[in-house]
Amino acid sequence: MRIVVPLKQVPDLAEELELNDEGTDVDREFLKFVLSEWDDQALEEALLVKEAVGGEVIAVGFGDPDVELSLYTAIAKGADKAVNLTGLGDGWIDSHTRAATLAQWLSGQAVDLVLAGVQAVDDLDGQLPALLGPMLGWPHVGVVISVEGKENTIQVSQEFGGGKSARLEVKLPAVIGVQAARAPARYASITRIRQAQQAGGIEEVAAAGNVSDPGITVRRLFAPEKSGHAEMLTGSPEDVADRILDLIRSKGLLK
Repeated sequence: MRIVVPLKQVPDLAEELELNDEGTDVDREFLKFVLSEWDDQALEEALLVKEAVGGEVIAVGFGDPDVELSLYTAIAKGADKAVNLTGLGDGWIDSHTRAATLAQWLSGQAVDLVLAGVQAVDDLDGQLPALLGPMLGWPHVGVVISVEGKENTIQVSQEFGGGKSARLEVKLPAVIGVQAARAPARYASITRIRQAQQAGGIEEVAAAGNVSDPGITVRRLFAPEKSGHAEMLTGSPEDVADRILDLIRSKGLLK
């Protein structure tokens, strides 16, 4: 079974985010980028399927910042091949363009299954699998928490609200949106990542000219409004206690 896993880099949410001068995006110049957590889950599920039934896992990037490290890490974890689709620009790349670019590349490949993260944190329209399936004319199932391979089909568990799930049998080729893998994403040591880097192995493919309708256009972003401020209480314990009592009374919580 030949499995493709598209990988997307997203801003590290642990860092402080600032808006650009136009107010249309975050300022990406000094941001740290990391692999989308859902794509990491999709990669883990792909590796589990490969280990169960055999085959090949191909990690595919889109020229995002620091994507080479994620591609080498995928190889260190067990992926057989890495491809970087370049030429889509230096800024934010919407999911519609990613889906159209990937669909064009897949048209020249022999692929049985695409496992992709079900969504991305930096895109209001970030569900790439749901966009990719119709472009390819392949069946699509989203919010999947388990994939088991067979000869010409796969069985997936699709998660619903309230802890419910359903088992579906899907004909291949297919596109699956992975919510969570059956096991935690495996760790790749620095040594293995460096070995992958020294061996090379990332195939670069020019993919210019695949810009698609972004679906949603962001006209303006705004930083969250500050609704209040912290007040540091100083003085003796009695003074602080009296101030706290006054604050509680001012809010009508105590008569």
